[in-house]
Amino acid sequence: MPAWQAARDLWQSLGLPSDALAMLELSGTAPVLPSSFAVATAAQASLGAAALAAAELWQLRGDAPQRQHVTVPREHAVLECLGWFTIDGREPLVWDKLSGLYPCGADAGQAGWVRIHANFAHHRDGALKLLGLPTGQGTEKPSVIQALRAWPALDFEVAAAQAGLVVSAARSFDEWDAHPQAQALKDQPVVRLTRIGEAPPRAWPRLPAGSQPLQGLRVLDLTRILAGPVAGRTLAAYGADVMLVNAPHLPNIDAIADTSRGKLSTHIDLRAPQGQAQLHALLQEAHIFMQAYRPGGMADLGLAPEALAQQRPGIVAVSLSAYGPEGPWSSRRGFDSLVQTATGFNLAEAVATGSPDPKPMPLQILDYAAGYLLTFGAQAALWKQAHEGGSWHVEVSLAGVGQWLRRLGRVPDGFTHTGKPDLKPYLAHEPSGFGQLLTMRHAAVFSATPARWKRKAMPPGTHPPVWP
Repeated sequence: MPAWQAARDLWQSLGLPSDALAMLELSGTAPVLPSSFAVATAAQASLGAAALAAAELWQLRGDAPQRQHVTVPREHAVLECLGWFTIDGREPLVWDKLSGLYPCGADAGQAGWVRIHANFAHHRDGALKLLGLPTGQGTEKPSVIQALRAWPALDFEVAAAQAGLVVSAARSFDEWDAHPQAQALKDQPVVRLTRIGEAPPRAWPRLPAGSQPLQGLRVLDLTRILAGPVAGRTLAAYGADVMLVNAPHLPNIDAIADTSRGKLSTHIDLRAPQGQAQLHALLQEAHIFMQAYRPGGMADLGLAPEALAQQRPGIVAVSLSAYGPEGPWSSRRGFDSLVQTATGFNLAEAVATGSPDPKPMPLQILDYAAGYLLTFGAQAALWKQAHEGGSWHVEVSLAGVGQWLRRLGRVPDGFTHTGKPDLKPYLAHEPSGFGQLLTMRHAAVFSATPARWKRKAMPPGTHPPVWP
């Protein structure tokens, strides 16, 4: 499917004005990175829809007689999704040494594969404990390989899930499609937008000349790792005041230096009554509340979407999950790499290359496309709120993005594009509280309001929990 058609379908699925599509240009057609899946189309179309929605809000809020033009070059969009950056000249390690795909079940007579996600120490140590191995950094990969010989892949996946860990067994597409969770997702749109309460249309302040589309709009960002933080970073690039809410006890990954660009960054401990009160106070001035805790995780804090709509009529609640809000896996934790494995992509890529071993896609496309689709959905909800009123709920899942990616079609010659394009034309130096960043510029080009980050990335807890 051409990227422009994919973006058009996204745009029309949420009922946005069709005449705005004439202002979107998605240039390029190459696969960019080696994959049998249309990862370049997914990156370009999702980012194109998000950027065009920002331009439409700019038109709505300003006095310009015409819409502005938006261009998303294909190669730049894909390379932005690599998440590449350095801090003071150092490129952080992306994966823990124990993260990855492992053969299973040789001693049990049941061949199979699992992916272990060990980037957080507690996930790594939980998997090692389940395997009967010493916890900590001293255990090496050969020991994990040997221990998994006794485990059928599906048995280890189930045991890990019961222990609250993050492990996925590798499935084929046929096996995933027959799974009850795939059946629960089958008829869901990739971006689900639901009206969840009544409220009059909110009167936003008019934009002064030269202002970015989301200037003056406030976003609470309670997301972590990649997809949600990318959404918050993109909203910040379009002018929103985005406050990343972290806590001292929560672990983070190095990518937070890159995904925190443009954001305020505060610490709030939601386990404590004081922290809950701080968050509820921030909510009273927020336009978007975005969270990526497991489905239902916010309800105990009085922050379920419907509760948000009662406390802050007109709010746009945005929810990200791994496997979707309904179905037997709705509460299961997961990351892009794990969802790729569980839902069939790794085995499908292996078949496409003739490899006997599962093969990951060349980038975390589920995460990055989900991030841009969350941005798109949130802005579409703002547009609807301005025209129709109401409070709105936006839902995206990594597995749902995978389902959408499959619908974009396969790339028969995708693996003839080996190697990676030169990153240098797309890089920029930026100061930050983490050190000097060398990182990707935003790929969407606006003819009137260039994307930019008005705040430098700062470590968690730098800012007080108050709006500027």
